Amino acid sequence: MHDRYGSDILSPASPGTSNGSAHHRRRPVSRPQPAEPGLVVEEVQTGWVGAVVRVEKSGGVHLVVLEDRRGRTRSFPLGPGFWVDGKPVELTAPATPRGPTAPARTASGSVAVHGRRARVARGSRIWVEGKHDAELVEKVWGDDLRVEGVVVELLDGVDNLADALAEFGPTPDRRVGVLVDHLVAGSKERRLADAALRTVPRGTVVVLGHPYVDVWQAVRPERLGLGAWPVIERGTEWKRGILRELGWPAATTEDVGRAWQRILAQVRDYRDLDPALLGRVEELIDFVTA
Repeated sequence: MHDRYGSDILSPASPGTSNGSAHHRRRPVSRPQPAEPGLVVEEVQTGWVGAVVRVEKSGGVHLVVLEDRRGRTRSFPLGPGFWVDGKPVELTAPATPRGPTAPARTASGSVAVHGRRARVARGSRIWVEGKHDAELVEKVWGDDLRVEGVVVELLDGVDNLADALAEFGPTPDRRVGVLVDHLVAGSKERRLADAALRTVPRGTVVVLGHPYVDVWQAVRPERLGLGAWPVIERGTEWKRGILRELGWPAATTEDVGRAWQRILAQVRDYRDLDPALLGRVEELIDFVTA
């Protein structure tokens, strides 16, 4: 029978053939080829052509299972004696994963949901005091909020909270979660929040906050190369005082805006924020999605 692969292409040269040197030069060299599932190979001795299904161990021998186009399977010892794309290969075991692949995470640390459309907006809302708060919440929790259908809106200062709640008209099905700066005992913010809560049905609004003068301080200072955020004297506009301490331009509103974008760019995910903010935002999300 005619051997289309050559009588001795994978064996030593036959005696009496000019010491075999010319034949050795022509002989292809097998290259290692991982037996990844789906790889189409041909077994030289039998001519069996099929796609790799798996590699298994039987009787101490590693076998590669090939499936032909009719769905039939056959096993062969792993190693030399195969062709891929007309070239000889030595099949090897595929790379073994080091462990289970961790699920992808959002910037907030939640398991990422792929291929799911944003949910239609709920009636409930999360309110934040200003643009910088909203941008920080969007950067870290934006993916989660879209999946949950939660809209974040600007309150433009806690001074407007009572009027904004009166206009919104919260109910058990249309809740409001409010994030407030510097919400500490005895502060103006605390007094305004308590007064506003007395005007709405119980359980329809929750006001939470962090202890910082401004949300900038929720960003870990080491992200900016600082050991701690500078302390600004009373009576000094906090943001401009910070910029002067950092040696950044502080003369105009545009300077403040550019500085914030510079700070925000250093936030990669929840690990770059202080837990005092992380916990409060998570509580607000839970409240409005309950």
